[in-house]
Amino acid sequence: MPFTITLPSGTVLEAHEHETVLEAAHRQGVLLPYSCKNGACGSCKGRVLQGQVAQGAHAASALSRDEKAQGFALFCCAKAQSDLTVDIEELDPHVPRIQRFPCRVIAIDPTSTEDVRVVKIQRPTQDPSKDRLVYRAGQYIEFLLKDGKRRGYSIATPPHHTGPLEFHIRHMPGGTFTDHVFSTMQTRDLLRCEGPLGTFYLREDNDHPLLFLASGTGFAPIKAIVEHAIFKKDPRPMTLYWGGRRKEDLYLLELASTWAEQLPNFHFIPVLSEPEPGTWSGRTGFVHRALAEDYPDLSAYHVYACGAPVMVEAALRDFVAHHQLPRTAFFADAFVSAAELAHPEK
Repeated sequence: MPFTITLPSGTVLEAHEHETVLEAAHRQGVLLPYSCKNGACGSCKGRVLQGQVAQGAHAASALSRDEKAQGFALFCCAKAQSDLTVDIEELDPHVPRIQRFPCRVIAIDPTSTEDVRVVKIQRPTQDPSKDRLVYRAGQYIEFLLKDGKRRGYSIATPPHHTGPLEFHIRHMPGGTFTDHVFSTMQTRDLLRCEGPLGTFYLREDNDHPLLFLASGTGFAPIKAIVEHAIFKKDPRPMTLYWGGRRKEDLYLLELASTWAEQLPNFHFIPVLSEPEPGTWSGRTGFVHRALAEDYPDLSAYHVYACGAPVMVEAALRDFVAHHQLPRTAFFADAFVSAAELAHPEK
């Protein structure tokens, strides 16, 4: 007998013993938040109000012991052990269809920092504009490697863009895919891809002012979201906080500065944590703290955060606990490396 899962809307799902809560929901056409799908990022975190789940292996940073004690679970790797009542955001199920497709590398461009490359791909077709990937700004695709492994990267181009898809890839020394990108990948190489994936995308059904928070290459999906909002003439005020250690880490600084110069409703605050002496007169420190200093009351805002898990986790914790941000107004995509996935806990 399958168990039932009751969602906040009153929707009741069936869950078989072999499937996770996330799998059960998606099988029945209900979209719940997710990103990594393997217990590492915390995007699928929700609360079990009634019933019991078996929590699968996950990264310690994605679900703490205190959160488990409070009834939270990661639904991408939690299976029902009884009938459940859960509290988690339900999303619009009409998301673009996930596809597998070949793509060709058409450019590998350097940036202002040695460890980030902008890789551009397109489908190997005579008319790329007629064979575009349909996706929402902020989603990602996975590159399918020959050994069966996958590596996910956010799409940095907005959905209305008719040219190649752009990805911002940081070199992780020893990483199977990034070592290839930075040493042996060539233009015209063929790759296999799957996507679009993830539920980190702009919610357009409200009038809340938008705060974007990025660290490092977490700028990539934020870039897609901002350019999509500009294209759609979104009237909501938008402010971007982008953090790095040094100025070179803000590898598209001029682009973000141009948005601020040209758009009356857009503001940009770059933040460096370790600027070289005498090279920086802007904001310093942790990027999420800079945002909190400027917006001590976040009760009326929506926050979109992307980047290192430690930044995303600190922002969510601090904004909810000390700055009146509703938990449901925080949307995040934490970048998790393969190395971080290698040491899960139960």
